[in-house]
Amino acid sequence: MFITTSDTLTLDSTLADLPSYDFEVSLTTLGEVVSKKFQQHPEIPGVMISADSQLRGMISRTRFFEWLSRPYGLETFLKRPIRSLWKMIAEAEGILDAKTLLEKYLILSTTCTIDKAVELALNRSTSLAYEPILIESPDGEHRLLDMQVLLLAQSQLFALAKNAADAANRTKSEFLTNMSHELRTPLNAILGITQLLTRDPSLSAEQQQHLGIITSSGEYLLDLINHILEMSRIETARVTLNKNRFDLYRLLNNLKQILQLKALSKGLKLIVDYTPDLPQYVETDKGKLEQVLINLLNNAINFTQQGSVSLKVSVVRDELSVENENKQQTIRFEVKDTGFGIAPEEINALFSAFEQTKIGRESKQGTGLGLAISQNFVQLMGGKITVKSTLNKGTVFTFDIKINRIDDDEIKTSEDTCKVIGLAPDQLNYRILVVEDHPESRLFLVKLLKSIGFCVHEAENGQEAVELRSSYLPHLILMNMRMPVMDGYEASKRIRSVEKFRRSFSTEPVTVIIALTASAFEEDYSKILSAGCDDFIYKPFREAVLLDKIAHHLGVRYLYKE
Repeated sequence: MFITTSDTLTLDSTLADLPSYDFEVSLTTLGEVVSKKFQQHPEIPGVMISADSQLRGMISRTRFFEWLSRPYGLETFLKRPIRSLWKMIAEAEGILDAKTLLEKYLILSTTCTIDKAVELALNRSTSLAYEPILIESPDGEHRLLDMQVLLLAQSQLFALAKNAADAANRTKSEFLTNMSHELRTPLNAILGITQLLTRDPSLSAEQQQHLGIITSSGEYLLDLINHILEMSRIETARVTLNKNRFDLYRLLNNLKQILQLKALSKGLKLIVDYTPDLPQYVETDKGKLEQVLINLLNNAINFTQQGSVSLKVSVVRDELSVENENKQQTIRFEVKDTGFGIAPEEINALFSAFEQTKIGRESKQGTGLGLAISQNFVQLMGGKITVKSTLNKGTVFTFDIKINRIDDDEIKTSEDTCKVIGLAPDQLNYRILVVEDHPESRLFLVKLLKSIGFCVHEAENGQEAVELRSSYLPHLILMNMRMPVMDGYEASKRIRSVEKFRRSFSTEPVTVIIALTASAFEEDYSKILSAGCDDFIYKPFREAVLLDKIAHHLGVRYLYKE
């Protein structure tokens, strides 16, 4: 008898790695010998019958005892040679020769994979689906494989594959988290210092133009980083819809301001138009919608040499009457250009990752990820991007998404997006603690906040932050989450613990903690909030976002440049 163990299965295992049995008898072996063998070895799934060194048949353990239990079975089959039982079974199942035997019973090579063997076995007729499998070694030797052993092995391989995939995903997530931090941190310093410089009124027009080039180049690099990270998140099914309320008119106007300079530099007319019935305040995933529109408009500008690029936004009217009752509406976005166009045979591959059109490859612009990510985001919002294009005439990208219309009195609008130049009078002397281990990023934050009028202290790590919290008593802490000595998570937990203790015998106010994170993953935000932070800003960030967050949490009022 030949038995192997299934404890050492790997993802490359085959039938040769499974426990198998070579219980073989001749046609003249008595039935009682077979019965005794089965009783002594309950693991044996059946018996193989041979004559003249040739395999003649196979009777499973279940089938053997079933025939014995028939009327006169014990007398008919137990005291006689096994060929009498085999003859009855063969006649009943129509097995006339070796060829029909092969058709009735599954004979597989020891090199066959476990998954393939399960597939073939379960595709047999119902009466044979769970019969043992005959496995054949290279030297022609046959053994029996129990179907239950095979199915158990398949489940073990599935568990191994799942564990391997989970481990690979964890490794990938750790790598992406580290890469996100390493790439975004220097970009935060570059874009932050650039924003500081633009506040200098003594700069000449040429210097302002140079700063604009640095800013646009940095933001373009950030877009590429975001595309790669987003695709990785899509592959691991980690992208979710995060609905929020916002001013749709402002989003569209901001898009035009962001892309206007790029369009003008190519001599193109950029048109952003929306119909009068378009709701101003809506609820959907603002970040994903904005990224989709930037991707589509950027592509349109990149691949248009003359003419115009337009974005038209409208309400799908045929659904207005029904949807108005529950404030849900379908909004259509249409991006149209007068560019090179796309060949019909290339349209199907547009939304595949890393695929580019011939013109895209020749221009060496982009990564081939923008449209794949955009399609995924739009599908997440309940729509689908469609394309119509004519070579040398232009292309139109269209998609519809569902939004919730928000009434004017349901949403609190922020201050006008003018540049903040200081703090309004008659306010507290707000103290802010900047906790950042990178000197460049810390410099940007400290200089910006001091220029506005805040009282600012700084710390290089979480341990310093905990110590300064007790002596400085800041109203708000800007806490980087990844730092040496003590990270932001541990520092936030300790600060909250100290505050809880002090509140038991004093009325000391709670400090607002806003996390600064270069993480690309939304699930990290719940970890940040559970550490005791009140809010988060991901790097790189615009000064307007930072100042809005501070105003939201402290009630700060600003003075704006007219």
